[in-house]
Amino acid sequence: MIINTSRFGRVELQDDDVLTFPEGLLGFADLRQFVLLDDPSDEIFAWLQSCESSHIAFPVLEPELFTESYKATLTKGDLESLKLSVPSKARHFSIVTIPDDPTQMTANLKAPVVVNIEARIARQCVLQDNSLAIREPIFSKLQQRVVQNPSVSIKGQSPGMDFATKLSSQSKGTPDKAL
Repeated sequence: MIINTSRFGRVELQDDDVLTFPEGLLGFADLRQFVLLDDPSDEIFAWLQSCESSHIAFPVLEPELFTESYKATLTKGDLESLKLSVPSKARHFSIVTIPDDPTQMTANLKAPVVVNIEARIARQCVLQDNSLAIREPIFSKLQQRVVQNPSVSIKGQSPGMDFATKLSSQSKGTPDKAL
C-alpha cells in the first residue's frame, strides 16, 4: 500500500503497518487508519500519520522518554475496545505539541494513544487520573535525559547536537520505516 503524506511524500507500507482506530482520534473521529512513522531527519519523534488524510500527522513520543513514573490505568471499556486482556501488552504514546519556541513543547499525558501491537488496534484513551496533565512541559526533561546520560541518545541522537536546534528543525524527509 502507498499513502501520500505532506511531511514525507509518498510512503510505501505493508498492510500490517496500519493501525486501526475504530473510534478515530479526539477531534478526528472520521479518520480511522494511521501508521507510526520514524522520521530519519528527526531522531527524537515518531509521527502518527493518517493514511486517509495526507495533511494529518501528530508528533508522538513514548512517555517513558520524559517521565519515569508514567502509569496509564485503562478502564475495562478501553481494554475491551483494544481487545487487550493484559494491559502490559499495550504500547503508549503521548501526542506532542511543538510551538515555534520548542522549549515550550508539551505532551498530552492525560489522553495517550494506546496501541495493541498484536491486533494493530489503537485508541486515544482519556485517563481518569487527575494528576496527569494535558500539557505536560517536556523540553527540559528530554534535555536533561541527554545531559545526564550522554552515551545514551534519544532514538540515536548525537550527544553533541544542540537540543534546541534539533527540535526546532522539523524538516521534511523520507521516513526510515513504519514503527
